[in-house]
Amino acid sequence: MPTKKLLDPALDTQNLKSLYDRDFMNWVETTAQLLKEQKFAALDLENLIEEIEGMGRSNKSALRSNLIVVLMHLLKWQYQVDKRSNSWKFTIREHRRRLDEDFEDSPSLKVYCLEILAKCYQNARNLAADETGLNLRIFPVESPFSIEQVLDSEFLP
Repeated sequence: MPTKKLLDPALDTQNLKSLYDRDFMNWVETTAQLLKEQKFAALDLENLIEEIEGMGRSNKSALRSNLIVVLMHLLKWQYQVDKRSNSWKFTIREHRRRLDEDFEDSPSLKVYCLEILAKCYQNARNLAADETGLNLRIFPVESPFSIEQVLDSEFLP
């Protein structure tokens, strides 16, 4: 497959920085092309670094969100037995699936998951209390679920 020619061969680092603000998609395509052609001196390193760091933050944010949803629904499942539904089971399964995909793509996120489990549980505990109308004190202060249980596709309390 032939490589794509730069959209503007006259682009230098300063012009590329300006392109970042004017047309992000053009900036991405141009940056990718410069990398493929190993024209490193022409790269807009400042914005490239910012975008790469942003990708990492985005992945971590998605992981936190999915973990909180699983934890919240596990709490609801355990403490609202009479209100259990297939919708809750689906939500737990779907967000576990998302976590599994994250771990397949970036195994190092599993370590991060362990680091944030306690904080995510606190968020899930508050959300579960808000959503169920149950008193926050009903839910344990510390997670009653191990990380293995949280990620186990078959576990329900």
